[in-house]
Amino acid sequence: MARSSDGPDDRAGQVGTCNVSVSKAGKPMYSDLDEPTLKEEKQDAMTLRTGSRNRSWTMSVTWSLMAVCMLLLSTCTTYVPVAGGDNFAYIYGKGAAAIRLQARVYHASENRSVIWYKLRTRDLLYRSEGGGPFRARVIIKYEAYPTIAGGTLLDSASTFVKDVSDTPKEDKDLIGSLDMRRGDQRSFMLKVTALDLNRDTETTVFIPVETGEPGHRQGFLPMSERGIPLFDDNVPAGMRVRILCEQYAGRTLVAERIKAPGKLPTPVFAPAGEKPIVEVDDTYSVTVGEDGSFPFTADSTGLHYFRTDTSATEGYTLSTFNSTYPTVRTASDMVPPLRYITSLQEWNRMLTADDPRAEVEKFWTDAAGDRDRARAAIDAYYGRVESANRWFTSWTEGWRTDRGLVHIIFGTPSTIHKGSTGEVWIYGEETNLMSLTFTFDKREGPFSDNDLTLRRDPNFKGAWYRNVEAWRNGRVFQN
Repeated sequence: MARSSDGPDDRAGQVGTCNVSVSKAGKPMYSDLDEPTLKEEKQDAMTLRTGSRNRSWTMSVTWSLMAVCMLLLSTCTTYVPVAGGDNFAYIYGKGAAAIRLQARVYHASENRSVIWYKLRTRDLLYRSEGGGPFRARVIIKYEAYPTIAGGTLLDSASTFVKDVSDTPKEDKDLIGSLDMRRGDQRSFMLKVTALDLNRDTETTVFIPVETGEPGHRQGFLPMSERGIPLFDDNVPAGMRVRILCEQYAGRTLVAERIKAPGKLPTPVFAPAGEKPIVEVDDTYSVTVGEDGSFPFTADSTGLHYFRTDTSATEGYTLSTFNSTYPTVRTASDMVPPLRYITSLQEWNRMLTADDPRAEVEKFWTDAAGDRDRARAAIDAYYGRVESANRWFTSWTEGWRTDRGLVHIIFGTPSTIHKGSTGEVWIYGEETNLMSLTFTFDKREGPFSDNDLTLRRDPNFKGAWYRNVEAWRNGRVFQN
């Protein structure tokens, strides 16, 4: 059985106004456990073509993006509650926003920071006036606040993005950048919003920003060989990238290759296991070129941790898990996540089978009762595995994290509250005593700022087994 994929590789992109056309390719399918200042900017644009299985690239340069930046004076003292009791469930797919927005911050120097953003043109509304070409109009805006809960507005700016296309239904990546002014605040929360003017819809992402620590991960920007920024800090095994770190031009960095932890999280009702042990496989050095970058090939799986020197407490981590990550395409991708809903005996039988894919298909067919229901269950289960990989990857695969575990078994919560110390997921009405509430606490560590741990509770046991049993009966369960 196979799951079909309609989306492009999330790493393909463009600077300015980009056209990336993508071909479709098929892919597969624990119970024990002030006044604005206006200016115009002309930006380069690249046209890229990528297939979702075998990548091929073609480039052509155009000049088309006119950006209008509205820079508000940093002396503004407006108070705006950014989050408060806001529901962030849309970030993880609940009533998903019409616009998919990715953004990251790169500190190019001690005085200059850049916000890179990526949109999917399929999410934008293209309109034609008088039979001419179709145009999309988007405003990208950032606002800086002391915390995610709001406070005094520290700074804000926006840029107007216009994309022109003869074929508006194509699914392409639209990538651009916006300079962010640096103030005295060493750490703050950045709110980045994309507003589709044609459709009057918007989506928002939040980025914690750190500017004071030398060697911080935001001083590094992974890029494709073609110079396209990547929006994830994990790359497939064998992929060649160039890491931009202009602050360290001409310097030698210390690098460590670390084994990715392979331990699975315990069920939501059981005591958490011991914290994974950091195992360093190799230590080496890399020299940053005078252009402020160095090439890197992810030739082995694990974490690659770069620091300015051995005494540095901050660094940048690039993770490599397998050649297909974050997608699920091979039998070796399909078996491990099934541990959450199988017995140890069942799981070991799949792992050691001569044909693991056949064993996986047999498991789902037996569970669902027929191939059509099995196919739907496969699509749902591994769809959640893939989305967990995209949202929750830290220093291990997203599906292996506590949030990944809860997301796969219980689905997307009705309500999510986010704060500087973690997240609260609520399944059901927030004021209903029968609703399930999971609390995740942020765990500080050198390798990731996306590492959260679940507060486990024996009272979750009944809900856990109900959902596991539903999966084992081939029923897609969404609390």
